[in-house]
Amino acid sequence: MKFRSSASVPRLYRIKFKRDIFRDLAKLEKAYSRKTDEGDEMQIEDLEIFENVAYIMALHADPSIPPTIDEWLDQFEMFSIYEVLPEILELWGTNMITDVESKKNFNRVTAK
Repeated sequence: MKFRSSASVPRLYRIKFKRDIFRDLAKLEKAYSRKTDEGDEMQIEDLEIFENVAYIMALHADPSIPPTIDEWLDQFEMFSIYEVLPEILELWGTNMITDVESKKNFNRVTAK
């Protein structure tokens, strides 16, 4: 499965799910940390956020995937969220670092 993250992902997510991906990913990261650090189980809402984020990033990487999240999820047998989630969080984090550095460099150039 391919995933892609870019500046358009927050907009695509908001249009499709009417939610803020920044808030959802922050919540998802906390839930994942509690799972890995304390052994807590992830809540249903956290799993739904994971599915939504994964779907948008997969759709962004491959526009030919099914047009609904339910159809997309039906393609899979069972898989471990704990194997896929770290990759999605890392991809998102890398994208955010790149955006922040670009803004800092842009501000330096325009300030001169």
